[in-house]
Amino acid sequence: MDNIGYTALTRQSGLMREMQTVANNIANSSSTGYRREGVIFSEYVQRLDKGDASLSMATANARLIDLQQGALTQTNGSFDLAIEGDGFFMVEGVDGPLLTRAGAFTPSAEGELMTPDGLRLLDAGGAPVFVPPDAGSISVASDGTMSADGRPLTQIGLYLPSDPNDLKHRDGVRFAAPGGTEPVLEGTSILQGFVEGSNVNPVQEITRMIEVQRSYELGQMFMEKEDERIRSVLQTVVK
Repeated sequence: MDNIGYTALTRQSGLMREMQTVANNIANSSSTGYRREGVIFSEYVQRLDKGDASLSMATANARLIDLQQGALTQTNGSFDLAIEGDGFFMVEGVDGPLLTRAGAFTPSAEGELMTPDGLRLLDAGGAPVFVPPDAGSISVASDGTMSADGRPLTQIGLYLPSDPNDLKHRDGVRFAAPGGTEPVLEGTSILQGFVEGSNVNPVQEITRMIEVQRSYELGQMFMEKEDERIRSVLQTVVK
C-alpha cells in the first residue's frame, strides 16, 4: 500500500473513533454531570530511507474534554449538590480517587454520602463525608461546609486536576487525574438542592455526526476508486 492508501486508511480510522465519541455524547446528553468529549486529529510524519519519500499518517488518539458548565436544575434535595464554577467533587473509586460533577448523593445505612452506584463522597481532607443518621436538618454552605441541625460536620472537598489535559473519562460521568489534583481555594461555590446537567448540545452533536458520516463515506469512495485505479494499472502491465 502506498502513502495515499495509508493516509486514507488512518483518516478513516480516526473518523470512526470520532463517530463513536459523538454517539457517546448523544447517549449521555441527559446524564447528570456528563462532560462532552471531542477527538483531536494530528499528523505523524516519518522520514524513510535516503531517497525515499516521507510517510505521513493521521492519528486521532487524543481526546478533548469540554469543561464548560452545564445547566443547573433545582431539585430541593438535601443531598443534591451542584458546583457553580470550576472544580469537581472527589469520590472514592476502586483504583483510587475519581473526580465528578454529578452531585446527586444519598446517605448509606452507616451515614456516609455516596453516589447512586455506591462510591463514597470525600471531604476537603480526603475522608468520607459522614452524616449522623439522627440528624434532622442538613445544610450545605457555598464553601462546602456541611452542618447538621446548625452544628458544622465537615467541609465537602472541591478539586481540580493539576493538568486539565490529563483528565481520563471513567464510567461516563467520572474522571481519573493521573497527574494529581489540587484543592479549589476560591471562585467556586456549592449549591444545595441543585444538580448540574450534561453540557452536551444534542442538536450540535447530531449535526457533527452527519458531517463525520459524510466524510467517512467520501473517504470510502476515494479508497474504492484508488483500488480500481491500481487494479487497472496492474491489468494493463500484465497484458
